[in-house]
Amino acid sequence: MILHICPAADWAAVPPGGEYRAASLDEVGFIHCSDRGTVHLPANRLFAGRTDLVVLEVDPHGLPVRWEPGDPPAPGDPWFPHVYGPIPRAAVRAVHEFPPGPDGRFRPPEAVTRWAV
Repeated sequence: MILHICPAADWAAVPPGGEYRAASLDEVGFIHCSDRGTVHLPANRLFAGRTDLVVLEVDPHGLPVRWEPGDPPAPGDPWFPHVYGPIPRAAVRAVHEFPPGPDGRFRPPEAVTRWAV
């Protein structure tokens, strides 16, 4: 599974049988994703303190996914899965609340007690 962070309202707006399109798909040509070990990194860089987020667990089978350096790339940083197209609602296997900790920072999913591991 790969993971994508988004506002809960954006996910709720995807109709049954529809597709999720992040703004980045039009801006840079792909949807930014992560894995369980790295999802907190972009969350802290882009969404620190936000309390309206969910994480989509996406089955990448059949999706146009490429593993590439982060944006912006940095030497030694992990690579991330990028989905080069919309994500069909049917590819999303689970949706999890993704609250920050009391300090406004996000933790890896293993440290988030509301996630079913």
